[in-house]
Amino acid sequence: ARGGIVDEEALAKVISEGHLRGAGVDVFEEEPPRPDNPLLKSEKVYVTPHIGANTVEAQDIAGEIIAEQVVKALRGERPEFLVNREVLNDR
Repeated sequence: ARGGIVDEEALAKVISEGHLRGAGVDVFEEEPPRPDNPLLKSEKVYVTPHIGANTVEAQDIAGEIIAEQVVKALRGERPEFLVNREVLNDR
């Protein structure tokens, strides 16, 4: 989830109370997280520096999506993930 979606205080509380065995956190509501963030102090919370999606599988999927979009463009079709649609619309 993106920072701000997870209630960090509630997450820290349920972990400390034993209702949840642990958590993996890739983003925080406040970036960088403050040193007093309770999630940083818990031995049951694993923190990664924005690399949670950087897996072999994720990279393979990203490569497939990119290749599909390039093929669409070469066929004269509109790619799905355009950053500057107005440029394509002018052609």
